[in-house]
Amino acid sequence: MAKVSEIYGSMVFNEHTMQERLPSATYKSLLKTIKESKPLDIEVANVVAHAMKEWAIEKGATHYTHWFQPLTGITSEKHDSFLDPCGDGRAIMSFSGKELIQGEPDASSFPSGGLRATFEARGYTAWDPTSYAFIKDEVLCIPTAFCSYTGEALDKKTPLLRSMSAIDEQAKRVLALFGEKPLRVTTTVGAEQEYFLISEKDYAQRQDLIMTGRTLFGYAPCKGQELEEHYFGAIRPTVNEFMKELDDELWKLGVSAKTKHNEVAPAQHELAPIFANSNRGIDENLLTMEKMRLLASHYGLVCLQHEKPFEGINGSGKHNNWSISTGKTNLLEPGESPMDNLRFLVFLTGVIQAVDDYQELLRMSVATAGNDHRLGANEAPPAIISMFLGDELGAIVDALIDDHEYTSAEKVAMDLGVSVLPNFLRDNTDRNRTSPFAFTGNKFEFRMPGSAVNLSDCNMILNTAMAKSLKEFADAMDGKTGEEFEAAAIAYIKDMLTKHQRIIFNGNGYSDEWPVEAERRGLANHRTTADALPCFVDPKSIALFEEFGVLSEPEVRSRYEVKLEKYNKLVNIEARTMKRMVRRAYLPAINDYAAEVASNITTVKAASAGADMGQQEDLLKKLLAGIKEINEQLIALDENHHACVALEDEQEQADMNAHTILPIMDKLRAAVDQMEIVTDRDHWPVPTYNDMLFYV
Repeated sequence: MAKVSEIYGSMVFNEHTMQERLPSATYKSLLKTIKESKPLDIEVANVVAHAMKEWAIEKGATHYTHWFQPLTGITSEKHDSFLDPCGDGRAIMSFSGKELIQGEPDASSFPSGGLRATFEARGYTAWDPTSYAFIKDEVLCIPTAFCSYTGEALDKKTPLLRSMSAIDEQAKRVLALFGEKPLRVTTTVGAEQEYFLISEKDYAQRQDLIMTGRTLFGYAPCKGQELEEHYFGAIRPTVNEFMKELDDELWKLGVSAKTKHNEVAPAQHELAPIFANSNRGIDENLLTMEKMRLLASHYGLVCLQHEKPFEGINGSGKHNNWSISTGKTNLLEPGESPMDNLRFLVFLTGVIQAVDDYQELLRMSVATAGNDHRLGANEAPPAIISMFLGDELGAIVDALIDDHEYTSAEKVAMDLGVSVLPNFLRDNTDRNRTSPFAFTGNKFEFRMPGSAVNLSDCNMILNTAMAKSLKEFADAMDGKTGEEFEAAAIAYIKDMLTKHQRIIFNGNGYSDEWPVEAERRGLANHRTTADALPCFVDPKSIALFEEFGVLSEPEVRSRYEVKLEKYNKLVNIEARTMKRMVRRAYLPAINDYAAEVASNITTVKAASAGADMGQQEDLLKKLLAGIKEINEQLIALDENHHACVALEDEQEQADMNAHTILPIMDKLRAAVDQMEIVTDRDHWPVPTYNDMLFYV
């Protein structure tokens, strides 16, 4: 294998490549667009397009595509060749600035929540120069925004970019009060991606995994994660080979894959990159997910990115590590003395205010059919939004609220009692794995997103809510300088922390007492997607997005409709798959085994009239009772499913799916799963958890 330093970014048209390939004036102009959001001139675009094409062809590319993120949440691409036929039978390879800047995919076939109809098909993609172009599978991929003919955003990227502009503008206003004038303030994201790997052979025999991404049936394995031996354990050779190729491919694409390890559940793993600006970090996470799915097949494996593919063991999340930076300075860095760092306290208070004011929006941003199975279980935070600050920051907040003196906790030297082991300093901030939103040194870790989610939504909301907090602070401090500013800022911080201290919770989010305490505090607890989505179209939410130009009211309502529709479609697919598997696989298998047991009883009794067949007769009774229960739940699911699908209102349908259909599905699953452990192995129609999670 080539050295990492040689292959890293080799398939990316990054700043290094731009500087090598572009004329100096063009490079400087493009850099101003990237770093300072200056408009891009068409003549500059033409020069960039030519250089980009020549570079891509040298790397083996034959096509280009505008790579975008429609409201499906995944990425889309339409490939066009560089080929340009000449009149004499020959052809040249061409690529213009116009082709670089703008594309025109069909907009009617993507979800739009009513913004587009089939007869209104025209849509546009527009180059996003702040996220580098790259080559994937001999195709030059140009990250783009996607909008309708009438200008509405039809994608995840556009609102994210708008929210980044909003926080840039408001953070600069705040920093100006401290005498600082950075060129740009940006948010950064580091996405820790969890996933499962199972055998292709097992996957091919599980219709539920193929159709829905999760097992709709399956009794708990004999050994799950009780021994905790898989976590950080030695990586299986086949999985390790997969991880090596994944690293190589990601490094070529400039994705800074840094950490890889086994996760808690058997067959579960994690990859974590170094953070990047939010826009590029999310693009890179989507690339990572795609590469994981595609490369797994090289090793006879399937990569599962559903939030909860297996019941009874940990599901997969995607921890969103979020911070604010001026490029060189992390604005959430407390410094040696956080209490004396007024700028840090201003930004910390802004985050606390933003999360409390828009807690329901943040919960909504990660609400999906898959994530509903994960949140609140013992590997994920509860559906209640709260913030963990740790001992030192918590004590600082208390001191500011109560107006008492604060004494900084000295860093404790850890002596492990063995002379050959080094002493080290203990951090003043511990980690709280039960907290949805935890401070972890110089960033916040939002732990609620599920493994399959596009992080654009939660970061768009977080950025916009933070912009609102910063704007209110800047407005309140307008015209104040020197000691007057410092006194006013401290008073403002104290007031905001007092108003929003309810969102701070440093305890155990899994405890039975916490939901009761959260309700007392007035915190929202939306357990299902159906419960969480309506807040998206609350007047308060619409006002926030419109104030900062992130989403118009029609764009908000369209996204609400898209999320509702997707939730209903996914549950509908799961219900249909479940009914078909029961009718065509499980019931026939259990009936066959029951018939075999009955036949054996009859045969033995005929051969030996006095034979004791009590155990076999008990088994037959269990099987027949199980068959009866399965049929009853199947009928209940079928009747209610048809009634649910017939509902015209999407929210009513979502409510019925969440509170009627899924509970019946759980009962049907339980009835089938009970039969798995009494039915002969040779009769069971699908690989079990024992088979899938512990493949060789």
